Amino acid sequence: MNVDAARHPALDTTFAEWRKSSRSNPNGNQCVEVSFSTDAVGVRDSKSPRTEMVVFDHRGWGRFLARLTAGSFRIR
Repeated sequence: MNVDAARHPALDTTFAEWRKSSRSNPNGNQCVEVSFSTDAVGVRDSKSPRTEMVVFDHRGWGRFLARLTAGSFRIR
């Protein structure tokens, strides 16, 4: 996914509260974490929390969740 940083909000992670899904692997591996702010939603890999993250505005996050729920994504 290619993201144009000028069109998407930044996510200040200084005081971010990251959350894992209750459906995550119990040993903590292979999980994604999500953090919500006033302007953005960040998603990162729990195994590599200091690497890059995907940042959505709230409308984009809603569209992503709708497609995910509808089964629009295929795992290869």
